[in-house]
Amino acid sequence: MAFNGEKTVFVGAGVMGEAMIKGLLKQRLLAPENIVAADPRGEHLAALRERYGIEVTTDNAEAARAADVLVLSVKPQVMGAVLPELRGQVDGVRLILSIVAGVPLQTISENLLNARVVRSMPNTPGQIGRGITVWTASPEVGAEERAQAEALLGAMGEHIYAADERFLDMATALSGSGPAYVFMFMEALVDAGVHMGFARRDAEKLVEQTLLGSVLYAQQSGLHPAQLRNQVTSPGGTTAAALHEMEKGGLRTVLSEGVWAAYRRSQALGSKPE
Repeated sequence: MAFNGEKTVFVGAGVMGEAMIKGLLKQRLLAPENIVAADPRGEHLAALRERYGIEVTTDNAEAARAADVLVLSVKPQVMGAVLPELRGQVDGVRLILSIVAGVPLQTISENLLNARVVRSMPNTPGQIGRGITVWTASPEVGAEERAQAEALLGAMGEHIYAADERFLDMATALSGSGPAYVFMFMEALVDAGVHMGFARRDAEKLVEQTLLGSVLYAQQSGLHPAQLRNQVTSPGGTTAAALHEMEKGGLRTVLSEGVWAAYRRSQALGSKPE
């Protein structure tokens, strides 16, 4: 067992924090009485307590003092305020796991005076257990604590270990922000369908199932995306006409530049928490 009655404290209980809590309880890796959620929103905490039976508090420092495992799941813009608040409160914590975009291991360990830190980048499909997380750990994190980190992250889906921390900013741009790119693409396709004459509900169903089926097919086929695209593209056909217009419009370039912009922003957040 990765956990043996340890108290796991979540500082920040928003979308991703709740996703992890839900997954841990669903997989019975932790009991509700061993989870504490700390968040400034009283109404939200009351809802979490009602929904999951966990302990809740608005006092981050008090919660951290009781933690065996501490999960940092706040917005990167507030880390500059949260880290000083927890400084000196986490000496007994065996593992600090951060899911905060852009904030390096060194920043967390130096501010909290505890070097047993795992940094990770999950994404929002983790809310239904279908996410992907890239993570890395400081040298001070032992084998048992790594197993705990894997269990925590596994509650949200798959995970990939990166030996070099620089891949975390890349993952933030590619997979962390990635669902937003997919949702924008979905929205554009649905709007195109409505423009052609489909009812919006029908257009949404067509787009959702097309994307879902395409991804599942790609996973099972093992083929390169270019090979899969060629399977659908007949010479002089409708798909070829559509792809020609998308290439003229610079779809690939726009996507690439967007990912690079997210990467640069992640690096900027890491240089100085706001």
